[in-house]
Amino acid sequence: MPALSWDEATAYDLFVSLYVLHRPEQFGLRPSWAAGVRSRLPAVHREFFEKAQSYLPVPLRWLYLLPAGARNAADALTALALIPAAERLASLSHSSQPTSLLTKTLRNIALRQSWSPAELEVIRTQYQREGIFFKPPTLQLLCEAWAHPAEFGEQYLQAITVYHQVFFAEEEDRIRPALADGTRRAVEIANRLPIPELLEELSRGVHFRDLEALDEVILAPSYWSTPLVFYARVQPAQLIVLFGCRTEDQNLIPGDTMPGGLVGSLKAIADPTRLAILRFLAVEPLTPAELARRLRLRPPTVIHHLNALRLASLVEITLLPAAEKRYALREEAVQAVLTGLQDFLRSPLPPAEDDPALS
Repeated sequence: MPALSWDEATAYDLFVSLYVLHRPEQFGLRPSWAAGVRSRLPAVHREFFEKAQSYLPVPLRWLYLLPAGARNAADALTALALIPAAERLASLSHSSQPTSLLTKTLRNIALRQSWSPAELEVIRTQYQREGIFFKPPTLQLLCEAWAHPAEFGEQYLQAITVYHQVFFAEEEDRIRPALADGTRRAVEIANRLPIPELLEELSRGVHFRDLEALDEVILAPSYWSTPLVFYARVQPAQLIVLFGCRTEDQNLIPGDTMPGGLVGSLKAIADPTRLAILRFLAVEPLTPAELARRLRLRPPTVIHHLNALRLASLVEITLLPAAEKRYALREEAVQAVLTGLQDFLRSPLPPAEDDPALS
């Protein structure tokens, strides 16, 4: 089994929060609240992020390779400013392998400031092999950024600096104690579970294959990614996993009083198709394609429902070759929903507020 190490830094959530705010439904976040946060940005930066965040990943590899002890949000912005503007897109993108076909294709686009239909197909195929499916408009935006990387780099640094000023600097102070608590709880779990089971526990149901081929697994807590995970190879035999550390009594939206996890789980199962999926998965693990055949639905429709069930932590995933996934029911999670509902119904009511109209 690989060695296990830990990394606790707020810089991860700086980039994860941007990712989540532009995909609120995928993380169970109220779209209106996410739009409100984005509206704090000046229009020019808001419009830039609307495009850039459609194809940019969370740059886990780049963040982890920052100097140890210098991975807070301000440290990341300082490091980003030190990178030549034309190289910032490469640092932030998936193209971390300098010899890969994807990287060579993107670099050629940067040199010529244009791209061909054949190159567009290469990019689409290479991302698809990583399990990333870009729609044609998103591929066009990606190529436009690579055709003008210096312009992209300048705009990105300006936009994320303003984002830090108007929102994340205050958010960083709020989530820092939760990250420390998340690391402490994870270390306690690591003391009693082997690495495969530890990863499954922290990821709420993701099975990572071929762990024995790794030299090191790095675990880092994230407040904003909960309940999902982000992961990437730092080196061929070195895996970093960003796990959600937000507890059931903590909410992404400050001031929310309802238990977000319970509400999300109840919404997820309040759908006949999702109930049918859970019933099939209670019998045996299945891939989206296998479920689609049994349900007589299109695979994208099944994947949409599986994503909702995964967000509610009701299904577990085994990562297969060629970016394929096999899903299974998390029976303990179903029981936890029932228990959580009972506990909520039995919990004390909040004190009633006086109504001046009744005085």
